[in-house]
Amino acid sequence: MKRTLTMMVVALLMSVTAMAQDWKVLVVKTTPEVQNVEMQVKVKNQLRLTTGVKKVESDFASKQVMVTYDPKKTDQKKIVAALKKNGYEATVVSDGQAPEAPAKTPVDGTSGASKQKK
Repeated sequence: MKRTLTMMVVALLMSVTAMAQDWKVLVVKTTPEVQNVEMQVKVKNQLRLTTGVKKVESDFASKQVMVTYDPKKTDQKKIVAALKKNGYEATVVSDGQAPEAPAKTPVDGTSGASKQKK
C-alpha cells in the first residue's frame, strides 16, 4: 500500500514538473504613456487577446507595462505589434525570465516562548 501511494506521488510530481512553464516578462514604456486606469484597461484588454499572454500589469509611477507571456506561443514583436494596433508605440525596457518568488524566511517550529529569558 505504501509503495503504491509513493509511486502515485512520484508520478504526480513528475507530471506537475512537466507542465511547468518558462514564462518571460516583457517590460515596455508606451507612447502615449499609460497614465490612468482607463488607459490601463484599454492596454490590458488588447494584450489579453494576444495568444500566449498570461498577465498584464502597469506601473503608473515608472510608466511601464509588464507583460508576462509564454515564449512558445508569442514573442516580443507580436506584443509590440498588438500595442501598436491599439495606438501605442512601445519601447522595450527589458525582456527576460519571470522574476523568482522572494525567498521565504525559515521557521523553526517553536512559538518563541522557549527563547524568552527566564
